[in-house]
Amino acid sequence: MPTANSTVFGAEIAPELVDLAQRLVAEAARRGASAAECVIRQGRELSVAVRRGQTESIKQAEGKSLGIRVFRGQQAGVTYSSDLAWDAALRMLDSALAIAAHASPDPFAGLPRPGEQGSLPGDLALYSPAAAQVTPQQALEWALRAERAALDSDPRLTNSDGASVDAGEGCKILANSNGFAGAVRRSTCSLSVVPIATQDGGMQRDYWYTLARDPDGMDSPESVGRIAAQRTLRRLGARKVPTARVPVVFDPQAARSLLGHLLEAVSGESVYREASFLAGKLGQQVAASGFTLVDDGTLPGRFGTSPFDGEGVATRRTPVIEDGRLESYLLNCYAARKLSLATTGNASRALAGTPGVSCHNFMLAPGADSPEQIIAGVRQGLYVTEFMGFGVNAVTGDYSRGASGLWIEDGQLAYPVEEITVAGNLRDMFRHVVAIGNDPDLRGAIIAPTLLIEGLTVAGR
Repeated sequence: MPTANSTVFGAEIAPELVDLAQRLVAEAARRGASAAECVIRQGRELSVAVRRGQTESIKQAEGKSLGIRVFRGQQAGVTYSSDLAWDAALRMLDSALAIAAHASPDPFAGLPRPGEQGSLPGDLALYSPAAAQVTPQQALEWALRAERAALDSDPRLTNSDGASVDAGEGCKILANSNGFAGAVRRSTCSLSVVPIATQDGGMQRDYWYTLARDPDGMDSPESVGRIAAQRTLRRLGARKVPTARVPVVFDPQAARSLLGHLLEAVSGESVYREASFLAGKLGQQVAASGFTLVDDGTLPGRFGTSPFDGEGVATRRTPVIEDGRLESYLLNCYAARKLSLATTGNASRALAGTPGVSCHNFMLAPGADSPEQIIAGVRQGLYVTEFMGFGVNAVTGDYSRGASGLWIEDGQLAYPVEEITVAGNLRDMFRHVVAIGNDPDLRGAIIAPTLLIEGLTVAGR
């Protein structure tokens, strides 16, 4: 149980909830648990949607929830509830203890060791009170302005799938019986718009969005609307292309999806299950020279930043791939024990179940070339702006996904394409990255710039 001199990180954020979590952990020990952990979440959010100048929905919500994980030796039990009353929490605790009593022993389960626990110091710029102060009237105005800016851009923009604004704040509290207690508060605001264009009987749609910690950090509604309009208009007249093996340029949003597959491959959970094409590859060359990928939970203001992970381990900067060489997997305590390695502070903790593995800020180091320079170097190929569907085998690396974008001819974006498939193998694709852009998209926890990969099969007509 937490001791009187336990360090409590961020206790000023929600002292009553930190106290509740610590009391439950202490009570678990009194009721026979050998170890215990409690996580509490609270938040509030506003969401509005408009379409064609009319309000479609306004939603406001607040909530609190609590999860308990207890151990009886190597046996674990987990329960959760949205009722934070003390009597209800005690019933949850008893249920978790009963579950643990009948669970199968797992020699790798357990809390972090006390020496592994901690939290980053200082203000990480994750919270702005302005996000929770956004009113429905303000949000509706922003959404209407963005949609109007999109539809007014061109007469071919005749319809809309709407615009939406989301704003809110959330707080997470974590306490365990090894003496850790911490709290972190975050806020977000976002605005998106999806216009529809018509030409010669054909219709196309695309989108754009802005994301920030507070309203002042967002792009203007007019800017979001105009970019969404440009992206939609450039898709008009899309066609198929003949099947060919060509260089493929991935815009930052499409490149983010590629890094998502790489994230799955370096997750310790996938590795110890031997469900990753990178299992057993530590220290080996797995990507092209110049390909450097890190996971960094310490960067102020970023969307994957946190002072501690889902188990109370301080976040850090973890080099994953250095100049093409695989240096580390991402690990929580369980995966680390399974692989006889040390945790990298990448536990993710939901209310139900056991901690998983996730990234913080999973970032590919940018290169020197602009997207325009990369495209100019391609004689004939594909510029991908969107992927659809699933077709990735994480074990073998086989990759085949539906895509749309623009065809490149003589270093220029020539015409839009759709109903095509991009195919290859991830083992080879990352080894054949020949250019990395200088334009990383920072809107999210997976951060990618433009990428050029040689020798992929684009299947069309």
